[in-house]
Amino acid sequence: MMERRRTDAALLVLLLGHLISALEVPLDLPQPPTITHQSPKDYIIDPRENIIIHCEAKGKPHPSFSWTRNGTHFDIDQEPKVAMRPRSGTLVVDISGEKAEHYEGVYQCTARNEHGTAVSNNIVIRQSRSPLWSKERNEPIVVQEGVSLVLQCRPPAGLPPPIIFWMDNNFQRLPQSSRVSQALNGDLYFSNVLKEDSRNDYICYARFPHTQTIQQKQPITVRVLNLDAINETMAAFYNDTDLFSEAPVDERKPTFLIPSGPSSSKMVLRGQVLEMECIAEGLPTPEISWTKVSGDLPAKRTSFLHYQKTLRIVNVSESDSGDYRCTARNRLGSVHHTIRVAVKAAPYWISGPPRNLVLAPRETGLLICRASGTPKPTITWAMNGIPIENSPKDLSRKVEDDTVMFTDVQTGSSAVYQCNVSNEYGYLLSNAFVNVLSEPPRVLTQANKVYQVIRNHRALIDCSSFGSPIPKITWFKESRSSTLDGDPYILHDNGTLEVHVAQARNSGKYTCVARNTLGIYENHVYLEVKEPTRILKQPEYKVVQRGRSVEFECKVKHDPSLIPTMTWLKDNGELPDDERFIVDSDSLTIADVIENDEGVYTCIMNTSLDHDSASAELTVVEATPTPAVAYDRPDAPTDLELTDQRERSVQLTWTPGDEHNSPIQKFLIQYEDSLHHRGHWHNLTEVPGTKTTARLKLSPFIHYTFRVLALNAVGLSHPSFPSRMYKTNAAAPDENPTGVEGYGTEHDNLVITWKPLSGLQSNGPGLQYKVMWRQKEVDKEWTSVTVANVSKFVVSGTPTFVPYELKVQAVNEHGTGPEPAIAHGHSGEDLPVAAPDNVQVLVLNSSLAEVHWDPLPAKAIRGHLKGYKVYYWRERSLHKHNPHHVEKQILTFSGNHSHGMLPGLHPFSLYSFNIRVYNGKGEGPPSPSQQFETPEGVPGIPSSLIITNPNLDSLTLEWAPPHDRNGRLTGYTLKYQPVNNSNELGPVKEVALPANETSVTLLNLKYSTRYKFYLNAKTVRGAGPAISQEAVTIMDEAVASRQVDIATQGWFIGLMCAIALLILILLIICFIQRNKGGKYPVKEKEDAHTDPEFQPMKDDDCTFGEYSDNEDHKPLKGSRTPSNGTVKRDDSDDSLVDYGEGGDGQFNEDGSFIGQYSGKSASRETAEGHESSEAPSPINAMNSLNSFV
Repeated sequence: MMERRRTDAALLVLLLGHLISALEVPLDLPQPPTITHQSPKDYIIDPRENIIIHCEAKGKPHPSFSWTRNGTHFDIDQEPKVAMRPRSGTLVVDISGEKAEHYEGVYQCTARNEHGTAVSNNIVIRQSRSPLWSKERNEPIVVQEGVSLVLQCRPPAGLPPPIIFWMDNNFQRLPQSSRVSQALNGDLYFSNVLKEDSRNDYICYARFPHTQTIQQKQPITVRVLNLDAINETMAAFYNDTDLFSEAPVDERKPTFLIPSGPSSSKMVLRGQVLEMECIAEGLPTPEISWTKVSGDLPAKRTSFLHYQKTLRIVNVSESDSGDYRCTARNRLGSVHHTIRVAVKAAPYWISGPPRNLVLAPRETGLLICRASGTPKPTITWAMNGIPIENSPKDLSRKVEDDTVMFTDVQTGSSAVYQCNVSNEYGYLLSNAFVNVLSEPPRVLTQANKVYQVIRNHRALIDCSSFGSPIPKITWFKESRSSTLDGDPYILHDNGTLEVHVAQARNSGKYTCVARNTLGIYENHVYLEVKEPTRILKQPEYKVVQRGRSVEFECKVKHDPSLIPTMTWLKDNGELPDDERFIVDSDSLTIADVIENDEGVYTCIMNTSLDHDSASAELTVVEATPTPAVAYDRPDAPTDLELTDQRERSVQLTWTPGDEHNSPIQKFLIQYEDSLHHRGHWHNLTEVPGTKTTARLKLSPFIHYTFRVLALNAVGLSHPSFPSRMYKTNAAAPDENPTGVEGYGTEHDNLVITWKPLSGLQSNGPGLQYKVMWRQKEVDKEWTSVTVANVSKFVVSGTPTFVPYELKVQAVNEHGTGPEPAIAHGHSGEDLPVAAPDNVQVLVLNSSLAEVHWDPLPAKAIRGHLKGYKVYYWRERSLHKHNPHHVEKQILTFSGNHSHGMLPGLHPFSLYSFNIRVYNGKGEGPPSPSQQFETPEGVPGIPSSLIITNPNLDSLTLEWAPPHDRNGRLTGYTLKYQPVNNSNELGPVKEVALPANETSVTLLNLKYSTRYKFYLNAKTVRGAGPAISQEAVTIMDEAVASRQVDIATQGWFIGLMCAIALLILILLIICFIQRNKGGKYPVKEKEDAHTDPEFQPMKDDDCTFGEYSDNEDHKPLKGSRTPSNGTVKRDDSDDSLVDYGEGGDGQFNEDGSFIGQYSGKSASRETAEGHESSEAPSPINAMNSLNSFV
């Protein structure tokens, strides 16, 4: 299966050529039918005219035609009113005396000849209908001013649907606005009605476009009354009863009339027009706005109709799906409605329908029917109108989904294939024939055709051809010395020859040659390159008094072989039909100027190939006032004259224009090279504003035209009229190309490149380059070749990577440039052929080694030496015999090195390595692999350290050897020391342990004491890093029981009672002072205060609101903590915490922190330390003493 897929994929690539160039078969050759014209799929007919159903086709022999109707054969001979046009399949139905609806149905045309059968689309014939409006009586509508109103149209259903509009009795359209507008269904909506909306001629019209008939609905009467008018009107019928006593209609926020609810949905097909509407009622009249929730509205395809109430998006695509929100807003509020749009798609072509295929016997080709749609369409194939699965088997044909592949086709297998792509929203049907022919080439382009093009424009010369096999096209010019397939020519796949920038030298006779295996055909055409049309003197801005005459000049230069026509426009429209406007060959004169003559006048010079235009403005004034001092740009210089003409210089003089009250600062001299860059002006030099002459340095082989511009403080003047042309003679080049380089792209070539000269640097026609090279220190003579105006030359067959000397010299028809400088380069590189010799290694320590090698000679490197690469890898550790499978590491030493360091090695390991040289092409072969051993190093950290079996005076340590032993272990060193409650370390004890031990039990330790342990391994190289661990021995039960008993002692209970009594007395005093007043600590401040008004006392802390002192916030010394067990840091400046080294927790008498090494868990102590601060107790004091017993 996999092999078959690869074959199919390769076949697809090979067949792309036939897809790109589907040929048009000349009608004198045998070919299957092709339908050229047919009626649309949905064909609505006018019942008053004859029915014409089109079906035209071509083929050789000419095809015959037949029809089906509603899926069965339509026998035209049995239908006296139906005729088929001669040599055509088009049906003409005479409906005189007949009803057109008799011929409604689904029609399909078939065109066939001996080579195949083509079928048309299904053509659905339906009669247009414009039914009358049903008779109805419309009662007058009486509404209160300010309410909303909907006038329904409800036209009769027609085919196609009618166009709706509202008019009055005088056939004038009813005015619409943001308040009154027509909905998409034709109804007329009032957001709120006004008194002036009262009228009796609201008439809805329906225009049926096919029959061009208009139907009219009965007029609707609308009466808008305010509240008083309603009461007066209704009281006349109901005994003057005041029926409407409510207040007038109030202003109200918007609500939607359509659509209803907060959201709705809409489906639209791709390519169609999406229209959504939101009409709201409210007072004042709401304004409607639209947004797309999930993105931006497509600006170029979006428009708003009916005063923003309708959003219209044309040419809908899948990207237009999503949520759209319309918002109605007035000053009282807003309301939203969301419309969810789903975009579906009838089938559509992705890259066009299948194209006809012309194949020679034993050739291969593809028919591709590539389409898309939503939902995804299904594709079916038919051959000559018969489903392909029911067609005769053909081994050269293979169908895969949307592709039919043909391989090794044979004569007689021509046929027409139908591709049908369909989903629920429509279908596509396309015919494409496969025509198997053997035909010599022919050129279809008219012989001796003349192509004309403007210079510097693109020229396209056709060579439309046909043949089977497909002919190959080649082009020749004049002498046919070489084919035209390089600069400046471009040969397109269809045979067209393109000249990207046509010049006069490209004019001449061209020969197109088409050839295949069956023959050759030639065709001759001609190219004429014409001079462009240019306006030399443009019309200028004019200010003229009313009643005077004015003249606009427009002088033009054009190719003499082209016939020009001059046209004048006013404001981009035709000139007024007035005899005052006089058009001459190069000017426009307006006599007796009036105000309406103001505007922009444009002269346009047209030829059959190009045109040029220029514009100027005319201003008409009443009289010439006496102006104040005016500053303006200077006038253009005049009277340009060339003197003292030499080969490489010329003297230019000119007369300055009017300065307009602002001195000229400088003159800018520009030139145009009409030989190489006609129409382009280049800056040449600048001179001070006090000079009117300049010596200009020139280059050879240039057709100079000069002009001068003046600059003052206001700006730059218009350019002067050009000087006469000054042609410098051609000369040999003055300089040679720069940037000469030589390098190789293959091992046996030398590519010589350079930066070409520009047109100005060429100094003459026929610019070429003499490329010279020789092998350095081997060849004495230079090998040379002269090439066209290109930028590189490839020398083949060179030795691999040898130095060359290079020169590139410019040459033209008048000689050679100066002696070029010698550049240097090398021919192409190849991979090195040898490995470094005398490779040695010196192990410096357990992690570093140094490798040495002898550098390779240049002949072995065969390229630019980039450096050496050392590949090294760890085979295994020396105390283990299993390999490590570690990937190779590479160290690169750039340049011509002969040694290098290998860092980061593992101690006590076996390593292998080799060395390779590399150049710009790649690496050479490796040197023979060598091995070396690294000595022992210090071991790594032990893998683990676990403390088990803690007792009152002993515990056990268990560990695992280091993972990286880096040698043979000689033993372990264990160190340990006690740690007190303030993290101070006690004396260190050290124990030496043998290498085969992995556990030890320590005796005679202190009870209830924290110890810190350090364990490291040793080799002959020394001790490695240590692993540490901490543990606590178990507390003595007798001491613990004594600590608990203290809490039951009488003296401790008495102390607590005394503290409680003291707190009670202080609280009583506080309350007495609060109720009684009198002296208090801030009395003096209060007396000194300027405001005698009494300051209220705070209820919560017995202090005065403004003068509370910090001392009053302190709790009484010796008091207990609050019931929640916390004391805020800011509430007690005298707490014991302030006298210790820590921020929270418990302290003993000398300020050291206790509890960290107490029996409580560390996590619990940490959590509580941030929340509470307990008062010191005898129990804590005992714990502190016991920790050092």
